[in-house]
Amino acid sequence: MRFEFFISRRYFKSRPRRTILSLITLLSMAGVAIGVTALIVVIGVMSGFESDLKTRIMGIEPHLVIDRHHQPIREYARIVQQAGQTAGVRAVWPVQELQVMLRAEARMTGAVLKGVDPVAAGEGLALPALASLATTAGANGAAPLIMGRDLARSLGLIRGDTLFVISPRGSLAPVGFIPYMKRFEVVDFFHTGMYEYDGGLVFVRLEDAQALSQDRTSVNAVEVRVERIFESTGIGNRIISALENDYRARDWMQLNQNLFAALKLEKAAMFITLTLITLVATFSITSSLVMLVMEKIKDIAILKTIGATNATIRRIFVAQGMLIGLIGTGTGVVLGTGLCYLQKTRGWIRLPGEVYYITALPVDLAAADVLVVALSAMVICFLATLYPARQAARFNPLEAIRYG
Repeated sequence: MRFEFFISRRYFKSRPRRTILSLITLLSMAGVAIGVTALIVVIGVMSGFESDLKTRIMGIEPHLVIDRHHQPIREYARIVQQAGQTAGVRAVWPVQELQVMLRAEARMTGAVLKGVDPVAAGEGLALPALASLATTAGANGAAPLIMGRDLARSLGLIRGDTLFVISPRGSLAPVGFIPYMKRFEVVDFFHTGMYEYDGGLVFVRLEDAQALSQDRTSVNAVEVRVERIFESTGIGNRIISALENDYRARDWMQLNQNLFAALKLEKAAMFITLTLITLVATFSITSSLVMLVMEKIKDIAILKTIGATNATIRRIFVAQGMLIGLIGTGTGVVLGTGLCYLQKTRGWIRLPGEVYYITALPVDLAAADVLVVALSAMVICFLATLYPARQAARFNPLEAIRYG
């Protein structure tokens, strides 16, 4: 054991002559532990919300969208074939999307209609209800349709009811513009827990969506599901390079760029805010070290007399402060990770299902996040030791012995 660490350990284990110094040391460790615990728990919860949100979004949206700038795609069969032959692609399907009005018996609302191949899209999207489009035929000539549960509730529809879908694509007549209208039967519902989808999205067969758009030979885009979502950008570039026209490929991060950027910014802001708790706690480390220096004036004089340098004295008190920070940080890491583990496995903190889309507080704690929190706390503790250690090294041994 190095000389500086040996002295620091002896100072830490010895009982101070002043009770207030011992109390401040305990409060310093407790403050650092509370700050680290709070930071780990908050980061874990925010990461849990982000991870859960990504999972839900990826369950209903593709990993990759191939389209053209405000132009329809007519050779979509070739694109589907090319994408299907690309390594890393799990499923690919064409999609026709348009804004429509839904009219039930007594209610009307707007919605986003997506026409897909139910078999291909069923392999890529986590929507079991899509199977109903492939296996169920509408009654009395009505086409099958599935919709979000909240949308169905707002229209007062149940399974087997019919409604009219009104498309903005229509035709001119002597009486004016007449929108195209088609009758559908509700064959099933889906529920993602996100109102943006459950309250405003419907799925139909691709040919029915093309009929509503008055163009049976084109689609808006081709959607792709890949095996590894973080490889979607490279896969999209390989697909585009094999095509000749002005196509573009947008991955799931680009499609949801604003949402993920906001989540990342919020996580960073919470990290900075809660780090201030640890920063405030380290002020007591500075106070305890200043009091320790005043108590150990004679010891410092004796150490300098026998040959200890200023650097040696600085290292003694830096090590003393770092030991306090290490104990506080270690306690906080254990408490924080323990609370996150208990919440993840037991789900003790519940959330009202009628308000949130989940029933338990989600937690997703990564080892890298814990490491960043611990290192940040130790760096702050190290900075808190510099001033007392510098003051201790500046003592003149003759004056310390004379007036100590």
